[in-house]
Amino acid sequence: MTTQSSPETRADQPVLTVPEGPRHARIHGVGGYRPERVVTNEEVCTWIDSSDEWITQRSGIKERRFAREDETVIDMAEAAARDAIAMAGITPDQISVILMATVTHPYQTPAAAPLLAIRLGTNGPAAFDISAACAGYCYGISLANDMVRAGSAEYVLVVGVEKLSDFTDKHDRGTAFIFGDGAGAAVVGPSDFPGIGPTIWGSDGDNWDKIMQKESWTGLRGDMTDPAGGAVEWPNFAMQGQSVFRWAVYSIAPIVDKALAAAGLTAAQLDAFIPHQANMRITDAMIKHIGLPENVPVARDIAETGNTSAASVPLATARMLNEGEAPHGGLALQFGFGAGLVYAAQVVVLP
Repeated sequence: MTTQSSPETRADQPVLTVPEGPRHARIHGVGGYRPERVVTNEEVCTWIDSSDEWITQRSGIKERRFAREDETVIDMAEAAARDAIAMAGITPDQISVILMATVTHPYQTPAAAPLLAIRLGTNGPAAFDISAACAGYCYGISLANDMVRAGSAEYVLVVGVEKLSDFTDKHDRGTAFIFGDGAGAAVVGPSDFPGIGPTIWGSDGDNWDKIMQKESWTGLRGDMTDPAGGAVEWPNFAMQGQSVFRWAVYSIAPIVDKALAAAGLTAAQLDAFIPHQANMRITDAMIKHIGLPENVPVARDIAETGNTSAASVPLATARMLNEGEAPHGGLALQFGFGAGLVYAAQVVVLP
């Protein structure tokens, strides 16, 4: 029998040269974008048989933002990204990688990230989309942290953006009031101190049907219009609300405990809690679960933005910093969870 020597035992084996990255990474800047149009519960109730009181009690949502018909995920992502880049104090050509977390870019290819790279005037960075729905931004922060620390990127732009109004069935009483549009972004780069804690993430594919696209893309072509120039009906999202609520409150709430433990912190040491803006009652249940002190600010943007999926965590982060609700340089626990079903949590130092 012929045997081959492994690379470790071959004296003549060339040694690969690999980049050496910094020991740590952190978020240097964040930005957010909310479309101009405000859609109130009263307007939603012209589409479905409901009331402002019922919607508020069930979800905590009072209003949401809808993008213009001609406003794309790339338009919104660009606005958020430029704010994040400005806060980070870098130029677009310093960005090595763009990660775009979205499930509402209406094309499977090309991805949205390379198109954003062109808009921003970057110098041909690696660019790709992440399809992890509401956990997509937290997934992106974890990947960016690893890229910077490994030396494969200097600065990574992470964007969470959704135009969920295009994928919402306005006559579905169970989902018509939930979703909104928006974008949030962060720039991750080298640091001389730990700025991003270990990510606790995972998936529960057995429950894939709890949040899903009702129809496939079969038959949709080109610019999503029919030959006569009329709009094609886009696929809509469906959700089993009670099942998702139970999953979030009882099955994955312990993930926040693990993220805190992995970072070597307690809830009392946090300066902010920024969970995915899915439902106010889910947020309240998580606060109770981790025993969060009353003085720690909590993101409750869902009241004004609705559920913006991948955009919700960075959008809330940018607002809390801009309004002084959360301190610059403070410790924030961020947690994304949703369709897949997928989840990710990590503690970060706010820029």
